[in-house]
Amino acid sequence: IDESEVLTPADEAFHIDKFAFRIPFVCGARDLGEALRRVGEGAAMIRTKGEAGSGNIVEAVRHMRAVLGGIRRLTTLPPEELMTEAKNLGAPIELVRWVAKAGKLPVPNFSAGGIATPADAALMMQLGAEAVFVGSGIFKSSDPARRAKAIVQATTHFKDPVVLARVSEELGEAMPGIETSKLAEKDLLQTRGW
Repeated sequence: IDESEVLTPADEAFHIDKFAFRIPFVCGARDLGEALRRVGEGAAMIRTKGEAGSGNIVEAVRHMRAVLGGIRRLTTLPPEELMTEAKNLGAPIELVRWVAKAGKLPVPNFSAGGIATPADAALMMQLGAEAVFVGSGIFKSSDPARRAKAIVQATTHFKDPVVLARVSEELGEAMPGIETSKLAEKDLLQTRGW
């Protein structure tokens, strides 16, 4: 289940108690604090938010770098500083300690929001995503089936420039991109939720 902030949240005060379900939840995050809070609530997967429906990869890159940069920072802190960092992140101390030791999230970290081309998918994988979510980037293109296959290939072979070049040819028109920096705060989907 995607506890999606893209739709208007039904409950502005609380997230769903995901531990009460046997089915896994995926939740969005823009930084390490959001990711760890969602995991603390029972999320089985995290997806960095990006800006859904924009066809603009910049926010997805920004959010992935924020999550992974936060993880790298935790790994450098001495144990006596982790409690303060947990407070600053608003995250459970047990998760902060786990991430500081393991150097990664305790659940898979996917990327979403703005992925519209094979190059976008490959970039997110190269930055450290374990997989990608793509919706509008496929279905708002001129040839959704071909683009979907190309993005799957790019995700699988993200380190192979020959494959990336081949699958990026003759895909038709990508979805029209939106310049997210020109959107009003109220129009940004990534800021929905908390």
